Amino acid sequence: MGDGMLVTPMPKYKLVFLGDIYVGKTSIINQFMYENFDTNYQATIGIDFLSKTLTIGDKSMRLQLWDTAGQERFRSLIPNYIRDSSAAVIVYDVTNKQTFASLDKWVEDVRNERGNSVIIAIVGNKTDKTGERCVTTEEAEAKAKQLGAIYQETSAKTGSNVKELFKDIASSITDDKTPQVEIKKGINLVQQPQTLETAQKKKDNCC
Repeated sequence: MGDGMLVTPMPKYKLVFLGDIYVGKTSIINQFMYENFDTNYQATIGIDFLSKTLTIGDKSMRLQLWDTAGQERFRSLIPNYIRDSSAAVIVYDVTNKQTFASLDKWVEDVRNERGNSVIIAIVGNKTDKTGERCVTTEEAEAKAKQLGAIYQETSAKTGSNVKELFKDIASSITDDKTPQVEIKKGINLVQQPQTLETAQKKKDNCC
């Protein structure tokens, strides 16, 4: 490479996945990353971090996917991970009305940390379970509009609309000119799950 030529670094954006336990946050991420579905479910403990490059048209970006635990005992720690996110992806289960009702509190958490400076995506997962569905598309679209969010329905099991979901989010981020992620030197992101779990143990041991 000749002198004076500047290489523009690939833009990076942080997507934090939120939602109640068992809605399929991890499964959506795994379907996007590896195009597979693991039937042996294990609840996420703390926070998991993955990263993948996505190209929209002639633009490439690095998406940092932060998979959060749905258990209530981790709830108080999650705002720390929302704080510098470019997009919040809030997942519910179309066969479970309670997970849909929880959308309001998840969006409230996001708005408390990021105000309007974040893209919010509402995702209705498990659409392959057609006979068990109890939240209609119309109902969910109306809720997303009320919350100022984009909406997509997916099946992490079949892969339906998973790629489309991430393309929708990426397009919204670039259209919105959302600030990129700032990576602080000296932080090993791979160690974040242990860090969060340790923090929770300390919290549980407090008087």
